[in-house]
Amino acid sequence: MTSTSPEAGTAPTDPHDSLVLHTTDNAVSWITLNRPEAMNAVTRDQRERVISLLADASADPAVRAVVITATGKGFCAGADLRGATAPATAAAATTAAAPATAATTAERVPGDVARTIKLGAQRLISAVLDCEKPVIAAVNGTAAGIGAHLAFACDLVIAAEQAKFIEVFVRRGLVPDGGGAYLLPRLVGPQRAKELMFFGDSVPASDAERLGLVNRVVPAADLEKTARAWAERLATGPTRAIAMTKQLVNASLESDRATAFAAEAAAQEINMTTADANEGVASFVERRSPSYRGR
Repeated sequence: MTSTSPEAGTAPTDPHDSLVLHTTDNAVSWITLNRPEAMNAVTRDQRERVISLLADASADPAVRAVVITATGKGFCAGADLRGATAPATAAAATTAAAPATAATTAERVPGDVARTIKLGAQRLISAVLDCEKPVIAAVNGTAAGIGAHLAFACDLVIAAEQAKFIEVFVRRGLVPDGGGAYLLPRLVGPQRAKELMFFGDSVPASDAERLGLVNRVVPAADLEKTARAWAERLATGPTRAIAMTKQLVNASLESDRATAFAAEAAAQEINMTTADANEGVASFVERRSPSYRGR
């Protein structure tokens, strides 16, 4: 994946910003993990930066779609908590890196592991699921552990042919974190989810597409171009209608019919107050292409 540069004329305000590159182009926020030497195993600072950028995308009317990708050969090899003061967690042990450190050998205090997961991996996945703009994962290489779950949380997933997905937790004797046991059954059903999590086998991009984990597999040279085309198409769409559609679909997986229908009716009521809904109806009546402004 081609490296995405920070916005022109904007100096990084934090030395950690170089580890998560960011630019906004044609109303698309590009978030790029940039630790290729570590297969983009994500640090605490990177995680917080990604969460912040997703929150910014939700609040910024100039941003109408988001792409999450990475530099180098890996999308995200898991979590890398080397040098952190937190206790060992499933996320820490699923990184492809690292010898034991004080962070992984210190005596645990009851509750610390659960707290670390809630404030860390689960917040990252929630930030993607709750982002009010559509989020595309452009997976350039290995996505393992929390890296796989980061991709699966996105609304659309495009993978390079050499990409692979690994539920690596079982290989370390760990329970999946970062919402894996929530996301996978909803994507592939409980039996397939258990197969992936019980065995921890590497799933090539082509198999991931067949299973329904990936929307599209493309040659590596076409990954950025395809992600850009999809994101810019979304960015010209009715942004609020897409946001409410995302919310409805996500909520439907844990709602009964009455609740889902009530939410649909409420979303319709709210959406019909937007300029884009009025433009969509007017363009249909006038037999022309709509021009959506994202509000």
